[in-house]
Amino acid sequence: MLCKLAFKSELRQGLYNFIIDCPEMAKAAKPGQFVHVLCGGSAYLRRPISICDAVNDRFVRFIFEVRGKGTAELAKAQPEQLLDVLGPLGNGFEVPEELSGEAVLIGGGIGIFPLLMLAKKLPQKPLVMLGFRDKQSAVMIREFSNAAKEVFVASDDGSIGHKGFVTDMLKSKIASGAKIDKIYTCGPVPMMKIVADTAKENNIECMVSMEERMGCGVGACVTCTCTMTDGSRRRVCKDGPVFNGAEVDFDG
Repeated sequence: MLCKLAFKSELRQGLYNFIIDCPEMAKAAKPGQFVHVLCGGSAYLRRPISICDAVNDRFVRFIFEVRGKGTAELAKAQPEQLLDVLGPLGNGFEVPEELSGEAVLIGGGIGIFPLLMLAKKLPQKPLVMLGFRDKQSAVMIREFSNAAKEVFVASDDGSIGHKGFVTDMLKSKIASGAKIDKIYTCGPVPMMKIVADTAKENNIECMVSMEERMGCGVGACVTCTCTMTDGSRRRVCKDGPVFNGAEVDFDG
């Protein structure tokens, strides 16, 4: 589908915020799904990018970091330019009609972006925990604050928020006796493994959003599989990207 780039900004060096005009896609989008964007013509494969938000049943927002030639080419796009975008793709986060306790959203680095739409869609404002390398890499804290009951921030060097892992804050919240109904997470695999293990140890349902290199994005090429605890392989693009954390073999 050809979609007009309605707005573009750079949140920090190399991190781009795109809003595309595509009503059909915006109406169908669910938290945790992604778009598959053609970068600079046929010279590059499409890139899977998580949907950050869908606005007014018309606009889809996604944020990406320049990590190679394809995303560098995509970053050159200008407002009014048409982008070739497939989506929304994949199975996203399940949004319950009600919660018996707190919902915790925990994200690390660029994994925070698909959590914003989820925070807005949940039946009650969640607790949001965001982890960054340092103060310079921290983004969107104010936006999450508007959608959350409370936002907790951690950084590797302590230049903003808690010094240490974002998972430390999850463990601390559980230890304090907070009644947590569900945990949703997206970010580096080591972080999600700790989150999933912590959830399992405390009998809390946990949904994880996996990331793998993709080819087709629609389940045909089977290049983006991940290993499950039962030994099976699941396609991140088609069966996910969201899975039950207890079913993912993070060491596989």
